[in-house]
Amino acid sequence: MSEIKIGQSSLGGRILRHPLVLLIIGFVFFGVLYVLTGAAASAYKPLRNTPLQSLITLACAALAIVIFKLFQRRIERREDAEFTLAGAGKELGLGLLIGFLLFSVMVGIVALLGGFGIDGVRGLGRFWSVLSLAIASGLFEEVMFRGIAFRQIEAMAGSWVALALTSAFFGAAHLANPDATLFAAFAIAVEAGILLGAAYMLTRRLWLAAGIHAAWNFTQGWIFSAPVSGGKAPDGLLLTHRSGPDWLTGGGFGLEASVIAMLVATAAGLVMLVLAVRKGRVVAPRWKRA
Repeated sequence: MSEIKIGQSSLGGRILRHPLVLLIIGFVFFGVLYVLTGAAASAYKPLRNTPLQSLITLACAALAIVIFKLFQRRIERREDAEFTLAGAGKELGLGLLIGFLLFSVMVGIVALLGGFGIDGVRGLGRFWSVLSLAIASGLFEEVMFRGIAFRQIEAMAGSWVALALTSAFFGAAHLANPDATLFAAFAIAVEAGILLGAAYMLTRRLWLAAGIHAAWNFTQGWIFSAPVSGGKAPDGLLLTHRSGPDWLTGGGFGLEASVIAMLVATAAGLVMLVLAVRKGRVVAPRWKRA
């Protein structure tokens, strides 16, 4: 029996570069990097909530982008398209603006309905800690869920299956968070899954989605001092309170589990999906392409 070598056209190479294998390898690898980044930035207590914590997180995020590019070239045998630099600043800036505006609009509606109030201004608070969380979640989760999972599922089953499965998986992943409920996971799947998946489909890059994700988390955590996907509310810029039914305030999970958040973010996601369809960015399933 001849030796099986892992080359571009060998059996081993074809198996290694099958979308399902690439999905598993890439998702696990960057998931480990995500955990290590959190440990490097916050395991040492004196670093917490300092500029150095954010700088370490930013450096790890930049390193992850370099590794992602190498992964594309060396393992997938393709040039990276998700983190090309031309136009990156414009897309990232637009994403940051969209994430901030969407969460702010949602908070404004909840406040008008009596579910949210501002009691004063705290000051800097946990600025650096929340900024670090926003950078890490925006970069690593978009690489894992859109840059790897969405793209590889799309290669097999097309854009619509990829959008549905990654949205469901993204919501389910939040069930492990503090104060998570089935409705909170459903809300995340619908509002964030569609919004961020649509942002990737529209641009075919990760800058816009990563910017939206990071700004959404930073705005809720630092500006409005609301829990970021469950747990204790951070000490942010504003002293705030929430009151009323869970469908309005999101309960212990935070405002992103509010029905209002689901409506606002999903509406924005649907607009992006329409734009993506008009631009011809929808990929058909593999069997139809064949």
